[in-house]
Order: sequence, then structure tokens, then C-alpha cells
Amino acid sequence: MNFPLSYLQGVSAEFPWSYLVFLIIGFGFGFTLEMSGFGNSKKLAAQFYFTDLTVLKVMFTAIVVGMVLIFSAVGLGVLDYNLVWVNLTYLSSGLLGGIIMGVGFIIGGFCPGTSVVSASTGKIDGMIFLLGGFFGAFLFGETEQYFTNWYNNSGYYGRVTLMDFFNLPTGWVVLLVVLMALFMFWGGEQLERIFGKRNLAVEPKWRYVAAGVLVLFAVFVIFLGTPSNEAKYSKVSLPRTVEEEQLKFSADEMLKNGFVQISPAELFKTMNDDKLVLTIIDVRPEAEYNLFHINRSINMPANELSGHLKELLSRTDPNVVNVLVSNQDQLATTAWKYLVAESVPNLYILQGGINNWISVFGETDPEIVLAGTTIESEDALQYIFPAALGDRYECADPSPIEFENIEFAPVIQLQIKRDKSGGGCG
Repeated sequence: MNFPLSYLQGVSAEFPWSYLVFLIIGFGFGFTLEMSGFGNSKKLAAQFYFTDLTVLKVMFTAIVVGMVLIFSAVGLGVLDYNLVWVNLTYLSSGLLGGIIMGVGFIIGGFCPGTSVVSASTGKIDGMIFLLGGFFGAFLFGETEQYFTNWYNNSGYYGRVTLMDFFNLPTGWVVLLVVLMALFMFWGGEQLERIFGKRNLAVEPKWRYVAAGVLVLFAVFVIFLGTPSNEAKYSKVSLPRTVEEEQLKFSADEMLKNGFVQISPAELFKTMNDDKLVLTIIDVRPEAEYNLFHINRSINMPANELSGHLKELLSRTDPNVVNVLVSNQDQLATTAWKYLVAESVPNLYILQGGINNWISVFGETDPEIVLAGTTIESEDALQYIFPAALGDRYECADPSPIEFENIEFAPVIQLQIKRDKSGGGCG
């Protein structure tokens, strides 16, 4: 896994023994690869001749065991799956990269991870392959500018899981993957028997017991299910620096103490802060959004947020700030509770919503008129608009010069976000 140094230092400061854990995990991973014969290019290449399918069996074992344990922990409420980094799907560049790596694997006999294992045990072919990998990384870095737009945009689907793709509950997907893996194990052994002349009669019988245990665990995941949004919300704990002391608060405490409500002035300044990646999420119905909305805001109606969750979780920039906007606070607060339970980071609410925004910046738009009588409906617009002009009203995008000296009490503090990690044997 690849973590930035700042993240590792942060973890180590809170848990001083974490470096030891990293060392043990790394040693265990390398030791397992070496003991499985993955430092031997001949053994690795044998899978392409169907004479020795150890690579397939070891990797599938790691995948299904890890999957069953992860989703058992999710079902028990110990782990939030939305905090687990899922590699984003770039179909076109992924297919091309897979072909390049596959050809390299066949020719060289190693993948990136196994070449490190081989080189560390003194094998010359592993060392040469590893040097070739470094040279390839250098060439990629030098030429990346010529095709960056293609591999960053072609075939981009964001955070996609098998549950999303097949529209099936998590437990059933886990069971189907386990059964698929067991079928692959059986098929691999048949290929070894045919092409490698392997005598399956001498293979250990406990592997059948292990297969049965895996299936039982998968069925257990089905019965566990996944925690509801309300259950996850009750366990939310968010970091907040108060008087230079790092504390954690429950979601309700964050709301009660005003740690997530930002003023229109702070949102305005954030819109003009190029150090932050701001996303203004307008959770009102589309008709109200079309009537008036803040410049650069996007419409995600509160009742459709689940459909946008994958997109929000795919944001990888650590300086992303998400601000929820409704007419008042109520609808945005409901949306905040849903999204914070789903682990969307750096979420804030525009205090007073659109009504408060117009009260601060609306003097430049005399055509926007305050309603003569207070509208009692919860989270309703308190202004009358002559036409549905969206963000073409002047106060939808206030002048940075005119409001340059606007004052506010800052609320926004970036939270530590889950980071990208490597996958496979690389």
C-alpha cells in the first residue's frame, strides 16, 4: 500500500507502535510470497503453460479471505466500507495497462511485487526485472504529459464495486465470488493434472475443509447484512481542533456546537480560494434550483443523494470542501446527516441557506424582492424572483472586489481523508 509520509507520521504520532505493525505486515507479505515460490520466475511463468497454477490459487485465496473478513467486519459494524479506498475504474487505460503488464509478466516472469521478492533473495533475473520496472516508471513520468488527458478521462467510471455493477446485496456478491474462486481452484487443479501431470491424490484433504469454512463465512455475511445509514450515523466521530487541542465529537455535537455551519461570507471567500477544491451541493428540488442558485453549485436533490454517493466518495483531493445548500438549514442538515454517515469528508452547511445568502449579497439585485409575509413552510424561499434565471442574478456570483473586506468567523477545518493504496501484487 502507498501512503503519503504525512499520513504515516500522523498515524505514528497517535499510535507510536504503528511502524512496528507496518514492518510486520510488510515482512509477512514478502515472506508469504517467497514461501509460495513467487520469487522463482520459472514457477510464475508455469501458470501460463497450465502446469503450475500456484499463482492463481494463492492470489484468489488472498482475495476471498480478505473479502470475507472485510465484509464480516462491515456487517458487525466494526469497519466502514466507505472509508476503504477502492481504486477508481478507468476502463480504457486499465485494459491497456493490463495488457502491457500481462505481456511483461509472460516475458519477464515477474510482476512488480514478485520481482522485489526475487531481487531481495539475490536472484539476478529479479534484479534486472526490477531495474526495468524503474526504467519504465521513469519513461512514464517523462512522457505522461502527452497522454494524461486520455488515461484520466477515457473510460472513467469512478468508484465501482461488484455490488454496484450487479445491483446485488453485499452478502450475495461475497458468496458468488467465493464460489467462483472455488470453481477456479478446481479448474486450476484439473489443468495441472492434464498439462502438468500432477497427481491430485496426494494433495492435502484439508483444502476441502477450508473451502467449506469459506462458504460458511460467506453465508454468515449474508445474514449479517450491512448497517443502516441511521446505525452508521450514531457511530460517527469527527475530529475538530478546539483551542489548539485535537478533539473528537459526535455528529450531533458537531451540529449543536456550530462546527459545520458556515456563514455566507466564509462560503464566498472559499469560492475565491484557489488552495481549496470547493463543491457547492444544492440539495433543493430542481425547480427551486433553476429559479435561483449560487454560481458553480451543482444540483443534487436530497432525495437523490444515494445516487450521487459513488461520485462524492471518488473525490481523491485532500483539500476538497463540500458545502450543502438549501433554502434554510433544515433540508441541508438532513442531507448532511445522511452523507456524513456515509463517510463523505469535509462536509459543511451554508448557515441560513439561500435566504441568508441573498440577505447578505442581494442588495445588488433590486429585482429580487423579500416576500411581504413570512412563508411558514419549513425550508422555504423567503424571496420572490421575477424569472427563473438560476445563477444569472448578480448576487449569485458576488464581486470579489466589492466584498473583499467582508468579515467572518472561520469554521472550515479539513479532515484527514482516506488515501489511495496500491492493489494486487504491486
